[in-house]
Amino acid sequence: MRIRTDDEVYRVDAVWLGPPKATFPWRARYVAWGVGIAVFLIVLTVERQLGVGFGFFSTAWAFVATILITRLITRKISHERPLGAVFTMWLRELHAPREDSRGSGGAVSATKLRVRSERPLPRNKRARRSRPPAPARR
Repeated sequence: MRIRTDDEVYRVDAVWLGPPKATFPWRARYVAWGVGIAVFLIVLTVERQLGVGFGFFSTAWAFVATILITRLITRKISHERPLGAVFTMWLRELHAPREDSRGSGGAVSATKLRVRSERPLPRNKRARRSRPPAPARR
């Protein structure tokens, strides 16, 4: 007996091709339209904050940047990993504790090291020397 899964349902993308009888020449999922509009507004806001004037070429470059950023974002989104999960994962990665890469302490100097004139003995020989000799057995 075969158990059929519902994978076929999720393989179909929810795609809007445009208005009836005037479809667009490209395919874009609904989520891409929503992300694209939000990204476009953010890109325009960043341009204004950087002092770029509002004109034809600045808007055209904002549109190009929006397409690239939207494609980058929607490449990570699928029915198994929705936008909310990707955004939450990004925020948790951003706020995760990191290992401290800075070293502690300063420059190393040999002025505080003690130097002996004779070489230290290994532990097993050192233990024999400190004990009194064992009495001889007969």
